[in-house]
Amino acid sequence: MTDEALNELSDSKQRILVVDDEASIRRILETRLKMVGYDVVTAQDGEEAVEVYNRANPDLVVLDVMMPKMDGYGVTREIRRTSDVPIIILTALGDVSERITGLELGADDYVIKPFSPKELEARVKAVLRRTNAKEVMAPTGKGTKNVITTGSIKIDTARRQVYRKNERIRLTGMEFSLLELMVNNSGQAFSRNEILQHVWSYPPDHRIDTRVVDVHISRLRSKLETDPANPELILTARGIGYMFARIN
Repeated sequence: MTDEALNELSDSKQRILVVDDEASIRRILETRLKMVGYDVVTAQDGEEAVEVYNRANPDLVVLDVMMPKMDGYGVTREIRRTSDVPIIILTALGDVSERITGLELGADDYVIKPFSPKELEARVKAVLRRTNAKEVMAPTGKGTKNVITTGSIKIDTARRQVYRKNERIRLTGMEFSLLELMVNNSGQAFSRNEILQHVWSYPPDHRIDTRVVDVHISRLRSKLETDPANPELILTARGIGYMFARIN
């Protein structure tokens, strides 16, 4: 797609980049996502994905892991060097290592192949809803402030930004949404399933793989904690899940 064609796409629609080396998958996803109101651009390998990403400036990337020229991990690394755009990876059934590696590199969620287009549409909608700052209102309620300070960390829930001693800490949209949930309920423990339901909009199902939560918690700790191996902010609630240390 040319730059002129990209510029003609409606600014009112969110744009999704679909990357997969299988033409049939690209065609199906492009058709389905367009039907539900998104602009869609595509790429068939990792190198083309980076090129199209830089030209199209998408609002979300759907990214296959195993591709020629550059795999999905390489594409994720390239995008994360400059952008926090949400990324959903497509991963093979049963290959847990693919999912974990993709999440550790900065992906926001994953969908397991084979999948139904309806399932992917739901994941896209949930991630965009949580990562689009324009749709997020400053939270209200007992004990909630637009700016929350704990130690050297300042969390601006209205702007969805985090600072340490006036230096901004870059978080992805889903990382911030996870942090926001825990901070606004400091001292309260959440199970992994509860976190998936609140942040990722996963259905309540005990069979769901909850490692997406563990990886995001690890990523948050690496960015916020002085010593991630001995966290003082994002605590493990043994036998339950995770909690943010109580804020006085």
